[in-house]
Amino acid sequence: MITSGSQYLFHAVEDKVFFKEVKILVPPTWKGNYERAKRETYDKASVFIDRPNPIFGDEPYTKQMKGCGEEGEYIHFTPDFLLDDDLLDAYGTREKVFVHEWAHLRWGVFDEYSEEEPFYLFGNNIEPTRCIKDIRGRNYKVTNGKHVHCPTDVATGLPIKGCQFFPDREQENSASIMYMQSLDSVKAFCGFMDHNYEAPNMQNKKCDYRSTSSVIFGSSVDSDALNTLQPLPSPPPPPTFTVIQRQHRVICLILDVSGSMKGERILRLQQAATLFLSEIVEEGAQVGIVKFSTNAEIVSPLTTLQGKESRDGLIRHLPKTVDGSTNMCNGLNLGFEVLKKDDGSTKGDDLIFLTDGEATDKVEDCLQSVVDSGAIVNTIALGPSASSVLITMANLTNGKFIVADQSLLSNQLVDAFTSFILSDGDPTKQAIQLVSIGKNTADWFNGTVPIDRTVGNGTTFTVIYEKSIPTVHIEAPSGRVYNQTHVTNHQETKTITLNIPGTAEPGDWKYSFLNIRAAAQTMTLTVTSRAARDDVNPIIVTAEMNQPSADGSKPMVVYAEVKQNRMPVLGAKVMATMESDTGHSELLHLLDNGAGADTLKDDGVYSRYFTKLKNGRYSLKVQVTREGGNIPFTPSRQGGSLYVPGYIVDGELQLNPPKPPVNVQPADVGSFTRIATGESFVVSVPPNAPPPNFPPNKVTDLSAEILEDTVLLNWTAPGEDLDQGTAGSYEIKWSEDLEVLQKNFSGANVLNTSALQPQEAGSSEQHQFLPDIPIPNGTTLFFALRSEDKEAVKSDVSNIARVKKFVPGPTSTETPDPGLNMSAVVISVCVGTLVVCLIAAVAIYVKKRQRNSGVI
Repeated sequence: MITSGSQYLFHAVEDKVFFKEVKILVPPTWKGNYERAKRETYDKASVFIDRPNPIFGDEPYTKQMKGCGEEGEYIHFTPDFLLDDDLLDAYGTREKVFVHEWAHLRWGVFDEYSEEEPFYLFGNNIEPTRCIKDIRGRNYKVTNGKHVHCPTDVATGLPIKGCQFFPDREQENSASIMYMQSLDSVKAFCGFMDHNYEAPNMQNKKCDYRSTSSVIFGSSVDSDALNTLQPLPSPPPPPTFTVIQRQHRVICLILDVSGSMKGERILRLQQAATLFLSEIVEEGAQVGIVKFSTNAEIVSPLTTLQGKESRDGLIRHLPKTVDGSTNMCNGLNLGFEVLKKDDGSTKGDDLIFLTDGEATDKVEDCLQSVVDSGAIVNTIALGPSASSVLITMANLTNGKFIVADQSLLSNQLVDAFTSFILSDGDPTKQAIQLVSIGKNTADWFNGTVPIDRTVGNGTTFTVIYEKSIPTVHIEAPSGRVYNQTHVTNHQETKTITLNIPGTAEPGDWKYSFLNIRAAAQTMTLTVTSRAARDDVNPIIVTAEMNQPSADGSKPMVVYAEVKQNRMPVLGAKVMATMESDTGHSELLHLLDNGAGADTLKDDGVYSRYFTKLKNGRYSLKVQVTREGGNIPFTPSRQGGSLYVPGYIVDGELQLNPPKPPVNVQPADVGSFTRIATGESFVVSVPPNAPPPNFPPNKVTDLSAEILEDTVLLNWTAPGEDLDQGTAGSYEIKWSEDLEVLQKNFSGANVLNTSALQPQEAGSSEQHQFLPDIPIPNGTTLFFALRSEDKEAVKSDVSNIARVKKFVPGPTSTETPDPGLNMSAVVISVCVGTLVVCLIAAVAIYVKKRQRNSGVI
């Protein structure tokens, strides 16, 4: 697939690029002699070969949660797609499918067909949604293997539901790969000259009616290279393949114990690392600990985690005293020595490196050895003074960079350690953070934790207190109470732990902690759990920013994906908190509404723009909650290769096997909560730069319909700054010519919107009006809008909504009137007196119309 796909891609992009190297990461349970993986991890792969997504079955697709020209998340193939040749007629050869999906993934283009709108009206013609427009074929409806020409829906003028376009097997056109890659003639992406800008497909909607080639060569991640590279004079070599495998996890904690770590910082380190070692790291992993200041010391060699005793032994070795300077290279070099003790290599091993200050040695002297080690280096910056080299180390080694403060109330250091989970593609092995909350109180700290039916094993309540131990009352849904006699109190680290035996009951768990001292104190609660069973995928949340840094010239976007076994979880409340090490904090309500920053509605990805950009290094924490009941299931379709139901061959329809149906039932998991900590990011606005003034976001879901002679427009309200706040005003234009709105919005016809007051961003907007003159039957109207903020900054022009007034005439189901036949007879026999004959025929026809309308 990839070797042939490399040649196919090479010719599709002007003989300029090809696939050079491929690494295949196989599961750790597979037997065989595989090369050891370095920094390749399951969660960062480009392509997954995995069990079917329940929504798509064996259909290839690409997860895209960002905008046009931006890289996607991953391609998903199933084993059956790779092994079952019966699918090839419908999808095309695998190399063509792979290039179709690669264009989604790498270059951020979208499909040129539409399953939601397979046909559209242009003028009086019914057109299949396709690119290019010259692809020939016929429209049929197939029922039980038999086909008929498509009837027309009298309400819309379009083919009825279930009609499909069947292309001729033989075509002369070479485009387009993003429409129907299965055709033998298709070898190119749709270009500027042959692009079908009329079609209501995702490529036009998401990419402002630009062709796929225009995006690939004009605004993708590779556009600069593609425009400067010269075509290769000869075909490229085939890709090289390496099959690799990750073994059990080997981790070394490298912990700063310099003088600046005194007081609360070393205590926070002990508390967070204790939770990590006792609850987060999976059984069978090997863990070692190194501390460093002026010098470095191994405080615990590699220890295999096998039950509570081995974990407690590591916890007892966590450092407790601080002194000296911050010689980072000493800590790193000794950490590598610890990692080598299992097999003599550091390749593929993990480091978690924590520090609160600038290096007192030259980190540059050991940075190259860090890169050459093959280890994944995750870094934690504790406080605002931690060295910026932590970002560099994480970036160069495919690790995570996370900032945290020393505040107990924020619980940030605990959240940071909790985010370092195993990623081998099996979510049933992961520790899942359900709750992370804090409160400063002189009396009660209480609330509810829902344990849903996808988790329950290894459930732990961890309370960290500031001064003195509180009384504990935790009540299970059945009424069973856990109190002081059931918990373990670690006086030295001021931590209480309750481990629920077996599988925790699903339902609402109530907790109450009473501060029995007179003075107020801060307490935090962290609840973690694992999958209830090996065959039940838990609900997983991941959080990320669209980019690791910003200079204020462009907004950032926050993403949180909520899923169960790749299925989107809808209807959740998702809140993102971003806190900088300079004291700036922002709380955003993320939405999955397909508007503003959100690319696709109901795909389980919740998004929002982050516009208040102030300098600092930011943490990212997402809290997800959902009240019980079934998870609603109306997911949007991801981009993927088109399944062609059949072809016209020598004038006859040849059907492919029917597309296998998918039957997805909504998951009933009960109420749930989740916490996810994303990688940190940096905002660095140049000195003296004015604060950014972003326009309202582009409206992307404008729709139109005609009810008799009234036009009804609907869209989601933009904000004052992108999708934040409330816009100042709307400007709505219309035309009977699509191209006018595309190329000359200002010159189109104006609608009066003086009475239309914008609502808050994310609200549903509606505007209806009666045109000055009646709309003739058969007229197609196009609408677009743009918004303006209170400083007269205008948004981009919205998507273009299309609507046609269609008043159906007589249908074929009417009872034939003998008057029509009589008129034909009269005309045929009155050749000599034509005028009289015509008068007679017209009179009979008029009588028939009057009789049908009830007129006597």
